[in-house]
Amino acid sequence: MLTIQRLQPGDAEAYRRWDAFVHQCPEASFFHRAGWQTLLRDIFRHDSHFLYAEDGGAIVGVLPLGHVKSRLFGNALVSLPFGVYGGVAASDPAAAQLLEQEAQSLARRLGVDHLEMRNVQRRHADWPLQDLYVTFRKNIVADDEANMLAIPRKQRAMVRKGIKNGLQSTIDPNVDRFFALYADNVHRHGTPAMSKRYFQALLTTFGKDCEVLTVTSPEGKPLSSVLSFYFRDEVLPYYAGDDEAARDLAGNDFKYWELMRHAAARGARVFDYGRSKQGTGSFAFKKNWGFEPQPLHYEYQLYKRDAVPQNNPSNAKYQLVIRTWRRLPRALVNFVGPHIVRNLG
Repeated sequence: MLTIQRLQPGDAEAYRRWDAFVHQCPEASFFHRAGWQTLLRDIFRHDSHFLYAEDGGAIVGVLPLGHVKSRLFGNALVSLPFGVYGGVAASDPAAAQLLEQEAQSLARRLGVDHLEMRNVQRRHADWPLQDLYVTFRKNIVADDEANMLAIPRKQRAMVRKGIKNGLQSTIDPNVDRFFALYADNVHRHGTPAMSKRYFQALLTTFGKDCEVLTVTSPEGKPLSSVLSFYFRDEVLPYYAGDDEAARDLAGNDFKYWELMRHAAARGARVFDYGRSKQGTGSFAFKKNWGFEPQPLHYEYQLYKRDAVPQNNPSNAKYQLVIRTWRRLPRALVNFVGPHIVRNLG
């Protein structure tokens, strides 16, 4: 008989069972892992509702949910805040349906404005849809030369430029160099930064499945850095930052090539370039690497609003705020930013 249970924070055995199911469920992603519950509660101070379906003592479906409540950005139940993928992951269609029904009941009990499911595949043709985002995924192989030749000629030339410039890459034991580059990068783009404590917690929570790669000049100056997740045979470069000098030295292209090379050596066979908004610079950059966009299907149930929310930098109403943010001192934005971004999810 199917029953719905709730993952209890700090229950190590329940976390182990949850993650064992996630690792073998084809619909699951890195963002379905139990560790995100700890991050939502301890770093962002959001209530979490990690639901799982059980049948005969075995887990047959999971649905991680975070409750993000903010005066600025609304009141939402999301699967999953701070993740690009989410929604139900189940081995049984009946379990998937029951989990979604429980999520809708929970959303109504909590009085949220909307329920958001960050699905890869479309599940409900009658639910409102956010079709702003796409993802980029591509197979890689164990042979470096084959991976190099699979990169389109123009971007391959940029990678070779980085090699010729004597750039080097290192796997960092901490987030220090990464955070300095990341915080500077997001400030230049006019958006608030996550806290350094969050990135440190990612390394602690996910261990060897979370890794920082930093590119330096021949003189040792940090130029570009990326924090990546590993899940099954996939690598997901997720957060990145760079110095302004990286562009002229081809630091960004070299960084992703070095990550691809390193990940292939670790056994990764899928390079997940991650989510981008259509029509942006990052969208064009990934296409130039030979990755084809795949639409993401973020589905909603609306309870106290008439339209799908648009809490993203592409929204025209945020442009003045973005321009102002760029002019604020770095020390101030690094202090205030985490208090704002925790409510964006």
